[in-house]
Amino acid sequence: MTTRLDSTPETTSNLAWHDLDDVAVRHARVLPLDVVQAKGNGHAGTAASLTPALYVLFQEFLRHDPADPDWMGRDRFVLSAGHASLALYVQLYLSGYGLELDDLKAARTFGSATPGHPERGHTAGVETSTGPLGQGVGNAVGLAMEAQRIRALLEPERSAADSLFGRRVWCLASDGDLQEGISHEASSLAGTLGLEGLIVVWDDNQISIEGDTGITFSEDVAARYLAYGWMVVEIVDAEDPTAIRDAFEEAAAVRDRPVLVRLRTRIGHPMPSVGGTAAAHSGAPGAEEIRATKAALGLDPEAAFAMPGDALKHARMVAERGATAHQNWTAARTEWEEQEPRAASLLERMVDGTLSTDALDGLAKLRASPKAAATRIASSAVLDEVSPHTPWLWGGSADLAESNGVSISGAASFTRAGHDSEQWPGGPDGTLVHFGIREHAMGAILNGMALGGLSRPFGATFFVFSDYMRPSVRLAALMNLPVIYVWSHDSIAVGEDGPTHQPVEHLWANRGIPGLDVIRPADWVETVDAWTRLLIRPEGPASLVLSRQGLPVVADSTTYANGAARGAYVIADHDSPDVLLIATGSEVSIALQAREALRDQGVAARVVSAPCLEWFEREPSAYRESVLPPSLRARVSVEAGTGVGWHRYVGLEGEVVSVEDFGSSGAGDLVLAAHQMTVEAVVNAARKATQLQTQHSAGAGGSSSDGQ
Repeated sequence: MTTRLDSTPETTSNLAWHDLDDVAVRHARVLPLDVVQAKGNGHAGTAASLTPALYVLFQEFLRHDPADPDWMGRDRFVLSAGHASLALYVQLYLSGYGLELDDLKAARTFGSATPGHPERGHTAGVETSTGPLGQGVGNAVGLAMEAQRIRALLEPERSAADSLFGRRVWCLASDGDLQEGISHEASSLAGTLGLEGLIVVWDDNQISIEGDTGITFSEDVAARYLAYGWMVVEIVDAEDPTAIRDAFEEAAAVRDRPVLVRLRTRIGHPMPSVGGTAAAHSGAPGAEEIRATKAALGLDPEAAFAMPGDALKHARMVAERGATAHQNWTAARTEWEEQEPRAASLLERMVDGTLSTDALDGLAKLRASPKAAATRIASSAVLDEVSPHTPWLWGGSADLAESNGVSISGAASFTRAGHDSEQWPGGPDGTLVHFGIREHAMGAILNGMALGGLSRPFGATFFVFSDYMRPSVRLAALMNLPVIYVWSHDSIAVGEDGPTHQPVEHLWANRGIPGLDVIRPADWVETVDAWTRLLIRPEGPASLVLSRQGLPVVADSTTYANGAARGAYVIADHDSPDVLLIATGSEVSIALQAREALRDQGVAARVVSAPCLEWFEREPSAYRESVLPPSLRARVSVEAGTGVGWHRYVGLEGEVVSVEDFGSSGAGDLVLAAHQMTVEAVVNAARKATQLQTQHSAGAGGSSSDGQ
């Protein structure tokens, strides 16, 4: 038996399979059965049948240090089949990550360290939050992409086998993961990119909740992955450590493409009756079934939650080997830093993630020279300016780079070595990612790129297609990942493409995701300010929602400290306003025009630009009230989308100028007019709001007088 704790087959030490390894595996595989039986719910079957393979992986092949789960030099393990969380928790327990038997017993209970699905930041050793099937495959692809780029940037002359940063990404995927469309998209891109060090272990147990997968899943999966450009390795006997080891070693030796390891298992094995059936997927196996299983393994049928101390001690020796690998890696890094000071400085900048003086100066220059332009064009100018000085910022589009404004002038594309093109030159160290028409996968891959720890990734598409990304965006928010979404073509002003391409419900749908900042800038200045805040202050995921059509400059007189970066601010005022107009994006200019028309009618209006309500809500209450005075109840919101959430800001008596249908096809200005997104509509709403406030004020005064 060999150890792969250094992640390279070329440098190994012999380690014989010990009787205690067998003891540990036999006891470990029934722990999930005991947990689920005691709890009454959960997923034990997959965890039981995967125990031998995962034990070999964690003990012999995965480079990790349980004493430092965040060690930069570690390999990554992604449990895409998140429902099988017990499979991972058992290995973390055996490896010494801090989980003990009591933690396993508490699985799926409130406040435990072992929630029903793995949660990043909650349990040491969990790399990503998984559960929605297929997401983990996309995360693994993103992690492998980041690893490939880091190697190319920092050690371009070294192979992954010799590189300090030659980590591997191991992913455990189920039949369900490989049925989900997102895994198809991600796997196709991974094959195109020839991602080295990406190994997906497919638990081919042919069972889903509804039974035999033959009723829904009949294609030749191995042939599909070969067609993607992957290598395929098969393990026929998931109970044989030697067969598992040989297959993992073969997979780890592949240098020019990702690898699918087909692991043929019997779900729930060795349960005699429930094993191999859909009943093994979830739910309590039954006391008699568990006793029979333990007897078949030569264990005490009556002993629950048993793990012999000597077997546990033996298994936890992996922590000692991990510590040694960590020490060796640290020494190698020190030597590398001395030999390659420029590369070491680059790594330090990527770890630190701060903007350089050149980038800050470039942003200031852009802000000082605003142009009347679509906000997608302003965003493009920002990326062109900061990209050369910001190596940790990289990403791309789902085949819409130029339309979305993310093509980045002069930037190299992230491609497989030798597979760039005349239009898109580049290589593995490139900045611009071509995700292809794969919005679903792009979302999950961006999360993986961010999970790598040295990147601020961005991904772009049309705003209406953010729906395809929503599960991944939600997970980015759940994990507080600093992913930036560039969503252009933000409203019915898209025009000719018609209702299928005109987002109306999307702004409030995305504002409804906790932890996601939704930013809809009004002009060039607000766009630059929004990007500046995002790059200076990473606060989790954020979306830039950008216009297709050109917009006038409206915010050139504001300062960064008092403008868009605060989420909402007064852009035009009056000493004693009668009405408050709150607008976002392209509708700020409409609100400003309405203010002028109202002034001619004797109505004084304050206009508030509110590019990011989430940022505004994080401001002190005193600032929020200075922008939206509670005493000024006559309020109108103006936004070219549904008005579902605006009454929070305008009150039940306020007016909402919005779009409450799916738009229509035609020139953008005509479509806006047809859907009442006009100065006249805002003026009428403002007059109605002021009249209502006057009536209420008069009524309140009369009541007070009568009361006296």
